[in-house]
Amino acid sequence: MAESVKFADDTFVNDARLMSELQSRSLAGQIMHWARIGRAIERSGNFDHAKISKVLAGEMETSALTAEEKAVWSERFLEEMSEPGPDEEAFFAELRKSGNAFDAE
Repeated sequence: MAESVKFADDTFVNDARLMSELQSRSLAGQIMHWARIGRAIERSGNFDHAKISKVLAGEMETSALTAEEKAVWSERFLEEMSEPGPDEEAFFAELRKSGNAFDAE
């Protein structure tokens, strides 16, 4: 049964589109290919979401992760680091209000 899915991550869709062209697949075929790989990794027994969460929280070293877990950790780490957290937002908002912020515009 075919179903439509919306992706909020434009970068993911653009990456999938680029790879689909390189691999001579449709966009949907490329995303399905990646989904099958992800499912196989999760089912392999060499993958533990809890360990990834602990490493992201700073409770465990990355050396404790398998290669598959490190790949997922790396992707999630980059996602989390690309957006400022609430404390950072508040800090920079206060800095702008005080007039001590450098405006690059």
